[in-house]
Amino acid sequence: MKRFTLLLVAAVILASIAAFTAPRLLHAADSAAPIFVTTIPPGYRDWRLISVAHEAGSLNSIGAILGNDVAIKAYREGKLPFPDGTIVAALHYGHLPSAENNKVFGQAQSFVPGPPTNIQFMVKDSRKYAATGGWGFATFIDGKPAAAASMKSCFPCHSQAKDSDLVFTRYAP
Repeated sequence: MKRFTLLLVAAVILASIAAFTAPRLLHAADSAAPIFVTTIPPGYRDWRLISVAHEAGSLNSIGAILGNDVAIKAYREGKLPFPDGTIVAALHYGHLPSAENNKVFGQAQSFVPGPPTNIQFMVKDSRKYAATGGWGFATFIDGKPAAAASMKSCFPCHSQAKDSDLVFTRYAP
């Protein structure tokens, strides 16, 4: 009888621990939704041009901003906020003077893409990325995701562009 009582008490204690711990574990998993995109969207090189960009300062890069079909349709229709499924890609390159072009122009004025620096993506999924304004952010260097620590500045910076649904790039038809 003592053994049965001891076993029953142990079962009740274990059940109580499980009952109090499970809700906290489920809540932690819900709040830990990823905010970074970890895979390169397939076919991005075939997307349409949204615009081009030049970033001065320490970045000192030129880039092509591309969008998938959902992004292009939203841009053309002036639709904000962007619908779920929108993906914007920014292909960044260093830039170099073109001696060949400058010779033709007769002066130093031409620059061409140099080595690639990174590829960045913004992926719109208002449920999955609710914690970051509905957008997942990504940077890939040499085809590999950048360190998560380096990605922490994406949302705070983009959140300053609320009027354009966190997207800096304007459509250049």
